[in-house]
Amino acid sequence: MGSGHHPDAARPVTAPDFLLSRATGSLRTQGSLQAFSDPADAALALRSGDCGLVVGAIGFEPDAPAALIEPDIVVRTDGPLEPPAYFRGLRTRARVTEEVPHGAVHRGRVATAVAGVHAGGVEKVVLARAVRLEAHEPIDPHAVCASLIDSSPSADGYLVDLSPAGGLYAGRVLVGSSPELLVRRRGDLVECHPLAGSAPRAADPAADQAAGRALRDSAKDVAEHAFVVDSLAACLDPLCVDLEIPERPGLTSTREMWHLGTRIRGRIADPRTTALDLALAVHPTPAVCGTPTDEARRVIGGLEGERGFYAGAVGWSDASGDGDWMVTIRCAEIDADRHGAIAWAGGGIVAGSDPDDEVAETEAKLRTVLRAFGAA
Repeated sequence: MGSGHHPDAARPVTAPDFLLSRATGSLRTQGSLQAFSDPADAALALRSGDCGLVVGAIGFEPDAPAALIEPDIVVRTDGPLEPPAYFRGLRTRARVTEEVPHGAVHRGRVATAVAGVHAGGVEKVVLARAVRLEAHEPIDPHAVCASLIDSSPSADGYLVDLSPAGGLYAGRVLVGSSPELLVRRRGDLVECHPLAGSAPRAADPAADQAAGRALRDSAKDVAEHAFVVDSLAACLDPLCVDLEIPERPGLTSTREMWHLGTRIRGRIADPRTTALDLALAVHPTPAVCGTPTDEARRVIGGLEGERGFYAGAVGWSDASGDGDWMVTIRCAEIDADRHGAIAWAGGGIVAGSDPDDEVAETEAKLRTVLRAFGAA
């Protein structure tokens, strides 16, 4: 780490094991009263009253080990988190040592997937690629997370100790800044804000606005987005009443990307259904997997192998049923020895996808995380 802070400044003892920063309200926790590697066990503990609050992350594969805990110390705030000056002063300096796979290989995978869509195997599949990062000085996950929160227009960020998942995850930390709300529950109100269909932003304001308009008017991207909305509607219909789904997606943006987004709202049918239950019911959506889900998962498994916590969900749920779950995109897993990390980015492949555009999209999406690691 660089010496961007006062040498005598002490690392805050309040540094959380879990944090989720959102403009609508944030949570940070320390310590663990009990851990759950099976999300179904955590959901049952919440419903039965054996547990007051669950925080953490679930993997891309629904049967993969989760990293969920009942925390000991909990601090809630109404708005986004303000990272401590200590972590803002640290400069992470990492470099990309490997692309998994290289852009040319990803281009080939996209072309294969497009051919598969035309052949009728799947309608959409989300393909991701990763980069390996290495640092000479130990990486401080809280410093990376502080940088992600500070560079997000809505101060989105998360940090999760993955140790409860066991095995290779012991000591690993997931950090990220996700713009995509998987599901939120407050009282009887349920909300989702899926993002699918993306375009890189431009430095020139006129070109940037044109890129946003082109995305909004793109038949290919609007169709890709509709798969996600239709899937969420089908999953939520048995669990909610009064579902409100806008006819057309709106535009939303991060520092790097334009996205098509739809705000879905409804009311919970059974008050015993917690935010974690809702998250497990809708995950993985076609925004990170594809459609039909099982076929898309098979394609992803064959081409990419294990995704771990990338394209999973991170968040919290309490015994009253309230909670927030974000899709774990724009993220990296930091190694237990703190000298390396792996970051991912993906894009949805449909009949009209262009392999060159898809490679460019993953590179633009990776910039969010690479900048926080000092590796952009």
